[in-house]
Amino acid sequence: MGAWFTAPAILTWYATLTKPVFNPPNWIFGPVWTTLYAMMGIAAYRIWRIGVEKSAARNAIVLFFIHMLFNAIWSPIFFGAHNIPLAFADISLMWITLIFVIFRFAVWDRLSAYLLLPYLAWVSFASVLNYNLWLLNP
Repeated sequence: MGAWFTAPAILTWYATLTKPVFNPPNWIFGPVWTTLYAMMGIAAYRIWRIGVEKSAARNAIVLFFIHMLFNAIWSPIFFGAHNIPLAFADISLMWITLIFVIFRFAVWDRLSAYLLLPYLAWVSFASVLNYNLWLLNP
């Protein structure tokens, strides 16, 4: 879904934004997100297999899907609506819920929690990038 909003905006609206010096090249986002989504899927699957019939594990999966809702709406907000401040609010909620997901997953399977750490690092970086884009493009 994100690519549907992202691809048309990269060469148009996004290209016109003033970017911070640490803005990565556009080509890096595809491979990074592909890798991160694979790791997130494996982590969620491991928790699902371990104990979806147990309420605490099921709650961890529900929280994961709530988190993924914030993940899914970021691109339509940022690239579709061109709303950088609202996208920053969304990515902030994404970061907060991800912290909770990691701790909940760690209770059931440390490997699942570890698989989410690169994603946490990327969302942290993306949050800083989003904030700086907001500052540079009021």
